[in-house]
Amino acid sequence: MKNAAGREIPDEIAGKKLKPYNGPFSFKPQGRQYSPPLRAVFPGESKILGSIREAIKKTGIENGSTISFHHHLRNGDAVVNMVVDEIAKMGIKDITLAPTALFPVHEPIIEHIKNGVVTAIHGSLNGPIGAFVSEGGKLKEPVILRSHGGRARAICSGDLHIDVAFIAASAADDYGNCNGSLGDSAFGALGFGYADAMHADKVVVVTDNLQPYPVTPISISQTFVDYVVEVPSIGDPGGIKTGTMQITKSPSRLMMAKNVVKFFAEAGILKDGFSFQAGAGGTSLAVTKFLHEYMREKGITGSFVMGGITGFVVNMLEDGTIKKILDAQSFDLEAVESMRKNPDHFEVSHIEFGNMHTGGCIVNRQHACFLGATEVDIDFNVNVNTHSDGMLLHGIGGHQDAAAGSDITVILAPLLRGRIPVIRKEVTTVSTPGDTVDVVVTERGIAINPRREDLIEKVKNMNVVSIEELYKKAVSMAGEPKKPKLGEDMVAVVEYRDGTALDTVRSVKGW
Repeated sequence: MKNAAGREIPDEIAGKKLKPYNGPFSFKPQGRQYSPPLRAVFPGESKILGSIREAIKKTGIENGSTISFHHHLRNGDAVVNMVVDEIAKMGIKDITLAPTALFPVHEPIIEHIKNGVVTAIHGSLNGPIGAFVSEGGKLKEPVILRSHGGRARAICSGDLHIDVAFIAASAADDYGNCNGSLGDSAFGALGFGYADAMHADKVVVVTDNLQPYPVTPISISQTFVDYVVEVPSIGDPGGIKTGTMQITKSPSRLMMAKNVVKFFAEAGILKDGFSFQAGAGGTSLAVTKFLHEYMREKGITGSFVMGGITGFVVNMLEDGTIKKILDAQSFDLEAVESMRKNPDHFEVSHIEFGNMHTGGCIVNRQHACFLGATEVDIDFNVNVNTHSDGMLLHGIGGHQDAAAGSDITVILAPLLRGRIPVIRKEVTTVSTPGDTVDVVVTERGIAINPRREDLIEKVKNMNVVSIEELYKKAVSMAGEPKKPKLGEDMVAVVEYRDGTALDTVRSVKGW
């Protein structure tokens, strides 16, 4: 069947019927939230266990179980490998991994896929595991790719049932109260862990910093926690800040970043009360820096910043350029420190951030967001999951959520990346549908989605061109891009944030 994004979607995968994407706000939820079994801990009973192995036994992990993790430590995480290695040693097979994301540090999981310990993944793949899965035939069912808000929605609704959630915490007490703010392994906000803790059948807090009761501030409450395990290290917080979080030095991309700020000013949204979602790519960081400079120069005070929080955003809070930071994921150690000391730097969950099937999510209150892309097409569809060679190397992140909720969604994309056109007739994979994208900013011009006639009128003094013109410029410079040779094996399904099927990812056979 063909969905509203024009993509062919199978009727079902792994025995589950798929609902085709039919527009960003078309699917209305029914039913009730998923609730885990009741639990009870009586006076004198201890939650402390001596090892990960004991936690695996106590929680009843067996062949076919689904286990979850969060990625706040990003490429410094040690908990995923620690737990899956122990599961493998115990002879348990057919595990479904439900991490928020996997990174290069998790490459050992490839061996566990090969030996049948891990046979399904619901979560973002960054780097080696994505490349491995792209070959096809590695897992018993396609990877399910969800946005941050979409994952929270899936857990809360029961679409993604978690048997056991392992919550890495940089500080915890013996009753399970925990946070990511304190300790040598502090990573900041624990926003990904909330949905898992609230809805998993069993919850295990894994910490390297066991403190006297009660640990405060409390991110995950004792009321959701079954067991606590102390380990030598949950990981290296130095791995939080990866290469994608260095500000760009490219003159053309710095110019693009400045043009985004100018666009917001011309559109009339850069005024007191302005709110935005901050990105973490090199060009997005530059936008945040230039926004700060502009707002400070003009005496503008923003209401809040949401998103992956960095030192660039912290600087805005500290000098009064913005009033609040809403932090579900801290992207550098400056953000970690800020959340510890500044009462206006709030921790929020990804349920609050982007779960559209609630009483309202934060993205709905954002005036603007600026996001990256591996590809953009003439229908304004955006690809962030695969490269133009079809390789599955990235997750969706909060891309879909921010694009759908924000008043103005800007995509920052160079016309070419290397010698490969980024602006294309059709993206390899639709990660975010074009009906939620408003503006594409390149170094050769700015394209505005025709449905946003209001914006076209307001910014007519800028270098506005059609998306088709940008596509023609890209082709004239580098030629019509080759399409990758894709196999029949479906390696992943891209879910939209409401649980409908947006696109599929096929195995890669070469160029």
